[in-house]
Amino acid sequence: MKIVILEPLSISPSQLQRYVDELQQLGHSVVHYPDRPNDTPTILSRVQDADVVVLTNLPFPKEVISQCANLKMISVAFTGVDHIDLEACKDRNIVVCNAAGYSTHSVAELTFGLIFSLLRNILLCDHNIRMGRTRSGLIGNELHGKTLGVIGTGAIGAQVCQIATAFGCKVIAYSRTKKADLQQLGVQYVALNEMLQRSDVVSLHLPLNSETKGMLDLHSFQMMKKTALLINCARGPIVNTKDLLRALDLKLIAGAGLDVFDQEPPLDSSSPLFQAENLVVTPHVAFATHEAFENRAQIVFENILQWLNDTPINQV
Repeated sequence: MKIVILEPLSISPSQLQRYVDELQQLGHSVVHYPDRPNDTPTILSRVQDADVVVLTNLPFPKEVISQCANLKMISVAFTGVDHIDLEACKDRNIVVCNAAGYSTHSVAELTFGLIFSLLRNILLCDHNIRMGRTRSGLIGNELHGKTLGVIGTGAIGAQVCQIATAFGCKVIAYSRTKKADLQQLGVQYVALNEMLQRSDVVSLHLPLNSETKGMLDLHSFQMMKKTALLINCARGPIVNTKDLLRALDLKLIAGAGLDVFDQEPPLDSSSPLFQAENLVVTPHVAFATHEAFENRAQIVFENILQWLNDTPINQV
């Protein structure tokens, strides 16, 4: 089998070499590229004769898949797979596996980083002290005692719930599936509208699909408390960006923290996001920690080895 690692996996060369050696010892050829391709012709030149492709969140459309005659398996070094044409893969019986769970702690921790940045005005505090100013106008709020609403209680959402209880929050959640262990922890599952109305902080932790796209819109923000915060470390299009900006402008909610957007960063410098008040943005880094990348690589190569050994694996 020819295995192509299409883009860097953000692990050390020695770590990568260990995985490559293991596959080569089994008789497979491995090609890995040190840079991320930025156009379809380059992608095709790298993967056209591959049996297995490893990629992160690089778009992998039908036009590429259809020209990879040997392709049998895609090992995605990412949790979401909305950047891959799954229908095209299904038509060709191409196995697609993701790296579910690799960044659970990383994403959950950045979620609270964004929450505290907003509650305690951390960016403004940093700016003011550098400008020789004081805390005037920067009195913040505690998270303790607040109601945290979590939309989606998969692995990451569940971790957010657990951390929130440690901070002394009342946690309510909306999800298709209720988890008994979270309920035992004190998490209360409620309807979406009720969650929006009651929460001091709303945090999104669900995948992007036809049902969740644009899930939060102006009507949603009108239901929320004027003191409430929105945190999105899931997928940008789950939130209607224009409606969010309008809600911030009209002060329907108090602020928002975004790690994801309608498009992958970099964002255009003229983006209206940069004009919004009480908005903290990070460049899609929630998953990006050394620990998460090491976990991710391990899962990615374990998926490949299991598939090569005809061992049952979790497909998306």
